[in-house]
Amino acid sequence: MGEKANLIDEKAGSQLFYIKLAEIQRICQADWNPVDRASILADINRLNALYMITLAGSGHIGTSFSSMDLITYLYTEELNLSIAADGKPQDLFFSSKGHDAPGLYSVLIGLGRLEFHLLHQLRKLNGLPGHPDVSVPGLVTNTGSLGMGISKAKGIIIAARLNGIPRRVFVMTGDGELQEGQIWESLQPVANAPYGEITMIVDHNKIQSDTWVKDVSDLGDLEAKFRAFGWEVARCDGHNLYDVKEVLDRFRSIPDRPKVLIADTIKGKGVSFMQTMVTSEDGTMYRFHSGAPAADHYADAFQELLQGINAKLGSAGLGDISISETEQPPKVIPSKPQKLIAAYGDELVQLAGERHDILALDADLILDTGLIPFSKRFPERFIESGIAEQDMVSTAGGLALMGKLPIVHSFACFLSTRPNEQIYNNSSEKTKIIYVGSLAGVLPAGPGHSHQSVRDISALGGIPGLTMIEPSCEREVRLALKWAVNKNQDSTYIRLVSIPVEVQFQLPDDYTLIEGRGVILHEGKDLIVFAYGPVLLAEAFVAAQMAARQGISVCLVNLPWLNQVDAEWLSVTVQKFSRIIFLDNHYRKGGQGEMLAAVMARTGSCKGQTIEHYGLDDIPVCGRNPEILEYYGLDRESLSQAFLNLS
Repeated sequence: MGEKANLIDEKAGSQLFYIKLAEIQRICQADWNPVDRASILADINRLNALYMITLAGSGHIGTSFSSMDLITYLYTEELNLSIAADGKPQDLFFSSKGHDAPGLYSVLIGLGRLEFHLLHQLRKLNGLPGHPDVSVPGLVTNTGSLGMGISKAKGIIIAARLNGIPRRVFVMTGDGELQEGQIWESLQPVANAPYGEITMIVDHNKIQSDTWVKDVSDLGDLEAKFRAFGWEVARCDGHNLYDVKEVLDRFRSIPDRPKVLIADTIKGKGVSFMQTMVTSEDGTMYRFHSGAPAADHYADAFQELLQGINAKLGSAGLGDISISETEQPPKVIPSKPQKLIAAYGDELVQLAGERHDILALDADLILDTGLIPFSKRFPERFIESGIAEQDMVSTAGGLALMGKLPIVHSFACFLSTRPNEQIYNNSSEKTKIIYVGSLAGVLPAGPGHSHQSVRDISALGGIPGLTMIEPSCEREVRLALKWAVNKNQDSTYIRLVSIPVEVQFQLPDDYTLIEGRGVILHEGKDLIVFAYGPVLLAEAFVAAQMAARQGISVCLVNLPWLNQVDAEWLSVTVQKFSRIIFLDNHYRKGGQGEMLAAVMARTGSCKGQTIEHYGLDDIPVCGRNPEILEYYGLDRESLSQAFLNLS
């Protein structure tokens, strides 16, 4: 994110391909057996979902493809989509896992239930969010945070009964999602009522994120477990729509209990090389859970899908499908980015070599949290907890009580909230635990608000004995982890930005972490700016340079401490400035800026200065990273103008 980010696009001008609505309608209107029609439409939807994800630059291909046959069949053959008295469709479907949003969008677009231009707007501002959101027409609930689906379906059916609407609700879950405790909390009351209007479909592709479910937390005999809770259970090949039809037809005759279809599927179904695990130096991993495919992978996947579609159409005498194309836009990639996660993983291995009391716990995010090197070097001290954050944090609590130093990892959006009570309980025992929350802040903005962690400072900031810190670069990551391990006597929360960021600032050669104090990155005399982390510091540093060219001298301070500050240092630092700006990669409410303003007011450091506080005030929007920074006025151009206006 330097002032002149480099363009790196080896495939500039490469083409992406999709199928227009008129062509989809031609296929739909042909004389098909309904099940065969759903099957060919599913493949068409796969091709369009592939286009959407590749154009967006991110998304979830594997789970979109594994569930595509099921979603397509539900919408074309099973759901009663006529409008009920409450203005909503008679039958409702939603995905509890939410990762398959591109698949669902492609189905809705292909059926004309979403405007076709949205095919080109995945993960763009005012387009289709990375995970389901009720702002999109036809979507029932927000998902992306796992485990909530059956509980929400229960609430929907209770309301339908009160309103006298005979409604059915179909809920798609992932098999990895079944590790979430809320799923199992919800099963019994749904059966007890009973809520026979609810049908759960498990997309049982047997891979969660990047590895096998059985290797993380084996589900065991799922059929027996669901039956023990009082559910009607069936199992079939989730890609054989004749089998799916048979099960759903039978379910329709069972009104007195909830139903669950365990659909055996294949992650990445439809593209042969996306259906397999890959063994590399990182181990055996699935490579198409998230992210956009490389150019060669896209081309191969497109050709394989196209050939399959045309083969089916040819056997029906309908001729080849007509393909439309667009040019893939070039990508802006920082030339020398700071990669905080990689630096963190490397430093953790070094420290664990020195301290044998360190254990690392992970919540199904080993690739994203930089833990592969640790898991290879110290397998006996690596604990894969799966998608079960509360269990993970309490396990860490037990380890800490026995004198170990557990370091707990997940995305910040989940680690700060799901096990919040468990973190507080650990704090009450006055043990030492290190929590590392990755994917912190408003960026990346593509996944949407379920994954944009902009409330973790407020969620954890008031817990006694927990110090929160966000490093700004690879060097400061290493310093922060060393401080947390070797110097801090209490617990630490390290907030990590996951995206690579190009920074132009440098920490002083003699810089060390001093609790509650920051360091000046850009000298100035007209106004002072406090920020933290690579994203905002990178933008603010360039903005300060831009302002300097307009005659405004900005002092920029990196203050990595998020929930505490040395009050005396703060008072001395701000005393010669009449204008102060706080920048938060977080909600303004409960963020660092609010904490600093409170300390200044309490200690009398605020003596008539003009204070501005920039951050978020509402649920974060989804889009591409540059447009989202601009949307919130946190990009370099907006900040430079703010500096000029305040001066």
